[in-house]
Amino acid sequence: MFGKLLREPMGFDGRNRRPPRDPVNALLSYGYVLLMHQCSAAAQLVGFDPYIGYLHGSQYGKPALALDLMEEFRPVVVDSVVLTLINTRALQASDFVEEFGAYRLTEAGRRTFLIKFEERLSTEVEHPIFGYKASYRRSLELQARLLGKALSGEIDGYPPFIVR
Repeated sequence: MFGKLLREPMGFDGRNRRPPRDPVNALLSYGYVLLMHQCSAAAQLVGFDPYIGYLHGSQYGKPALALDLMEEFRPVVVDSVVLTLINTRALQASDFVEEFGAYRLTEAGRRTFLIKFEERLSTEVEHPIFGYKASYRRSLELQARLLGKALSGEIDGYPPFIVR
């Protein structure tokens, strides 16, 4: 359904990765890696080992907990940035390089993506549990703290991050 939200599909016909075979998948993959690093930092900030998760399987070099934490933030952070950049034509086909069937952003395209990604992480929303405004970046940390409280039995269960 993601493709139906795009004004210009840019070759997108479904999710693929390693390597991304169209510009949209290149953006999604890049954004998810950036978000994973943010989630890894949030997990470490509250004292977790980002490599020991509960949804994603543990494998050497795979930050399973960071991947677990990022699931609820994928649509509101990365997917929304990708949709905005493509639908407003802030990124176009000329912002990508295709090599051996794989797409990647040009330097200018990366800069554009990073600016919008940082803007999105800094956007403040009302946190669904606490009821006060917090940036998405701060919400990553708050969710990691809530996970810790759920695991220690301080709260009954893990409350997911849901906006609207």
